[in-house]
Amino acid sequence: MKIINPSLSADADYVYMKSIEELQAIAMQVRRDIIRMTSDAKSGHPGGSLGCADFMTTLFFNVMNIEPDKFQMSGRGEDMFFLSNGHISPVLYAVMARRGYFPVNELATFRKIGTRLQGHPSPMLSGIRAASGSLGQGLSVAIGAALGKKLDNDANLVYVLCGDGELQEGQNWEALMYAAAKKVDNLIAVIDYNNLQIDGTCDEVCSLGNLQDKLTAFGWTTLHVPGHDVSEVQRALYYAKTLCGQKKPVIILLKTEMGHGVDFMAGDNKWHGSVTNAEQTQQALAQLTETLGDYQ
Repeated sequence: MKIINPSLSADADYVYMKSIEELQAIAMQVRRDIIRMTSDAKSGHPGGSLGCADFMTTLFFNVMNIEPDKFQMSGRGEDMFFLSNGHISPVLYAVMARRGYFPVNELATFRKIGTRLQGHPSPMLSGIRAASGSLGQGLSVAIGAALGKKLDNDANLVYVLCGDGELQEGQNWEALMYAAAKKVDNLIAVIDYNNLQIDGTCDEVCSLGNLQDKLTAFGWTTLHVPGHDVSEVQRALYYAKTLCGQKKPVIILLKTEMGHGVDFMAGDNKWHGSVTNAEQTQQALAQLTETLGDYQ
C-alpha cells in the first residue's frame, strides 16, 4: 500500500537523525526488548507492541522535535506524543529507553512492584504526560493538547497513536468531529490498523467499515501507509507534517501486522495479551537479531 497523494519525493531534502539502516536496527532491538519485558513479567501485550515497533522508532528518533533530557510536562517548545492504546506500553517504554528518557536497564522492571513502568503508561515516568487505561480517550486528550499549543502560539505538533479496535468506542467519533470542526491542524493522529483485537478481528467484533472513507468524510486529511517499511513510514510522517497548518487535522492509517517479526506470533490475535513461555521466548529472540545490546 502506498501513501494517498504520493507527491512527496522519496528523496526530499530532510535531515534525519538516523539512517534507514540504523532505524531498522533500533526497531529490531526494540522487538527484543518487548519479548524480554513481557516474558520476564509473565504479563503484558506483546502482539500490538511488536506491530508498532517500526513506527514508534521512526517517530521518536527521526520525526518528533524532542529533547528527552529536557522533558517538561507542559510540552512547550517541543512536539508531544500520547499513546491512547496504552496496553502496548512495552513498545513505548523500549523506544523511550533507547531514545534516552531513562536507563535501558530499567526495562527489566516492567510490571514489577514499585516500578515506573506500569502496565499502562503513567506520568510518574519522565516522558509521559497522561495516563491511559480505558480505551478511546487518547484522541480527545491529544486534541486538547493541540488546542493548548495554539493558545500558546507554539508551532510544535501533537501526535497520538490509537488502536483500530479502539475506534469502536464512541468518544473517538465525537473527537474526530470536533477536531475537524475546530480546524485542529497541528495534530497528526495515527491508527494502528491491524484489524485484530483481543476477541478476534475487528470485522468480526464490530466492523469499522471503510475506515478511510469515514475519516475523510469526517473532515480529516487521510493517509494510508505500510507500517513495516521504515522508509515509507518516515516519508509519510514528514509528508503529514507538510499538511499541518492547512485548517484540517491529519490522520494516518498505519497498516501493521500484530506480532510482526516473530513467525509464530505474526497475524495471530492470541498474542494481543498473551506472553511467550521460556521456550517460545528463546525461539522469538533467535529470530530477532541483537543490534544494540540487551538490557541487563
